[in-house]
Parts: sequence; C-alpha cells; structure tokens
Amino acid sequence: MDSFWENAFVQTAGYYSVTVLCIVLFLFIFELVTKYNNWEEIKKGNISVAMATGGKIFGIANVFRHSILHHDTLFVMIGWGIFGFVLLLTGYFIFEFLTPKFKIDEEIEKDNRAVGFISLVISVGLSYVIGAGIP
Repeated sequence: MDSFWENAFVQTAGYYSVTVLCIVLFLFIFELVTKYNNWEEIKKGNISVAMATGGKIFGIANVFRHSILHHDTLFVMIGWGIFGFVLLLTGYFIFEFLTPKFKIDEEIEKDNRAVGFISLVISVGLSYVIGAGIP
C-alpha cells in the first residue's frame, strides 16, 4: 500500500487538490479583508479587481509551487503554504500603509487600472521572494 502513496500521479493529484482548496480558502480570506466584493466587481467587468485577484491567485499558487518543490510531505507543504499566504497578506497591508494619499481598495473598486496592476505585480513579486526563502 505504501507504493500507492509514493506513486507520482497520486502525489501530484494530492498536491493539486490541496493547493486548489487552499487557494479557495485564501481567496475567501482576501475577500473578507478587501472592502469590495471581488466576484461581483469582476462580473461587472472591473479589470482592476480582476488584475488584483489574479495576482493573488498567482501569488498563492507560486508559493505552493516552491513549497512542493522543497518538501516531501503534504503537511509540511501545507504549513509553508499557509506561512507564505500570511506573508502575502502582510504585503497587502504594507501596500495599503505605504500609500497614505489614497486608499488601495477604493481605487481598485473604482477600476483604477494602475493601482490594480501594481497590486498584481506586488502579489506576484512577493510570491517569488517568499518562495525563494522556503528551505
């Protein structure tokens, strides 16, 4: 039975399933943190929200990618993924703090594409830094 769990297809399916579930959970948490409804705004065609949300999805997936590459067990991979998500969330709050002249959420909700793009790049960029730090 051990060989079943060591099969590359089974391991890939396990990593994939857990990562998708974590992305859904973490997006829910991001939804609670932002002042707008991500999916309603995207449905209305708000490109800025789509870019910011896409950056978050990519960022989370990239952190999990690095976690999968560096760890043998599913639980350790999940632990590093959660830690990476917390760091991404912290990056979101730092971005908000470093822009005192305007509110990030309000600008993204108003479809300010420059702010949406910067939000995307911050999420993606930080995910690479976080991933590089995963031992």
